[in-house]
Amino acid sequence: MREHLQFQYPDLVLMLLRLLLLICAPLCEPTELFLIVSPSQPIEGNSMTLACKTEPPPRKLDVQLQFRFYKDGRPLGLDWDSIPELWIPAVWREDSGSYWCQAKTTPLRVKWSHRVRIQVHGVPISNVNLEIQPPGGYLMEGEKLVLVCLVTGGTGDITFFWYKGVLGLNLETKTQRSLMATFEIPVVRESDSEQYYCAADNGYGPRLSELVNITVRIPVSHPVLTLRAPGAQAVVGDVMELHCEVWRGSAPILYQFYHEDVALGSSSAPSGGGVSFNLSLTAEHSGNYYCEANNGLVAQRSEVVPLNIIVPTEDRKEVLTSRVMEVLLGISGPTTMALLFCCWLKRKIGFMYFCVCRSLPSPVPQESTYLNSQAPEQLHPDYENVNVVSGDEVYSLVYCVQQEQQPAAEEPPGMHTGDKNSSAIYSRLKKADLTDVDYEDVM
Repeated sequence: MREHLQFQYPDLVLMLLRLLLLICAPLCEPTELFLIVSPSQPIEGNSMTLACKTEPPPRKLDVQLQFRFYKDGRPLGLDWDSIPELWIPAVWREDSGSYWCQAKTTPLRVKWSHRVRIQVHGVPISNVNLEIQPPGGYLMEGEKLVLVCLVTGGTGDITFFWYKGVLGLNLETKTQRSLMATFEIPVVRESDSEQYYCAADNGYGPRLSELVNITVRIPVSHPVLTLRAPGAQAVVGDVMELHCEVWRGSAPILYQFYHEDVALGSSSAPSGGGVSFNLSLTAEHSGNYYCEANNGLVAQRSEVVPLNIIVPTEDRKEVLTSRVMEVLLGISGPTTMALLFCCWLKRKIGFMYFCVCRSLPSPVPQESTYLNSQAPEQLHPDYENVNVVSGDEVYSLVYCVQQEQQPAAEEPPGMHTGDKNSSAIYSRLKKADLTDVDYEDVM
């Protein structure tokens, strides 16, 4: 009997243990909790997953566990959940801290996992650039300037800074969780022409952009034209100064001077200001003057300034004569050319001088007597056949034509015909300069 009891004792103990396990199983699960973080070193801006695991896993499928997650003593989420994981879409450096989880089967049976220290890592700033709108760096006064600071790398909250000038006058500071920030100047002035740059910092030290040049240009105003003569009045022969200047406008400025819409000349002002143009006055320079200024943004024209040039009396005669000659030459150009051709021809073949001096007509025409007539009547010379003979001498043959004898009462006093009986007179002259004779012949 005793031996039989010894043989049955182990089986009895095993049965009791099995019964105890069946009774205590719900109270003994889970035995241990573990918090698993994925990824183990989360990066700012990325997601993170927390998983609460039991070791060993529940043996009974009908045991329903409830889970909850904590960070630094504060629960994450609204309430208990049967899902043993918590997904966080994006973590930041301020999400670093101590995490753990809880699991329970009944309100009285709760287990805690070990605490896990999670450090969220950030990415330093990289590639900081400053862009401007409108692009190009050139603006007209009154336009809006937008300075855009960009970074291509970096996580977390980024603080942006905008600076003016090499010395770094701070214009604006903004902190935001973004890779881009903007700063605006609504209305730019000429004083805003400067170099600009920006900086960005997310806790790992600031990074600077390159310098960007901004040039604010001013359109030229209407120029003012001033005429400056040496005396109180402009006189022919004076040198007059035309001065054109704008009171406002970015350099360089190109000036043009006009007289009656005809360009006189141009001059540039590389540093701004005005320019002058000198003009030697003639009578034709009377009229209206104006100038034009252009700096590439807009062209502006001055008011018209009239100028009346005083012409001295002598100059007026010369001007009148020259104008008359111009008109005559314009009208009688072909005739003048023909006369000049005749003069040239005479030089080549000699010239014949024809001069006919005839007496006053008588009531009754009488036949003229030619050559050596001895009649005492009044003689009137008749010059003909004046020829140039070779050599340096000029021979002229003078014929006298006898006129009808008038009564003595009508004879003009002082006429003594008896002294001049020759009907033909030869005159020998030294040959004159052909050039002078030709011009006289033409006139």
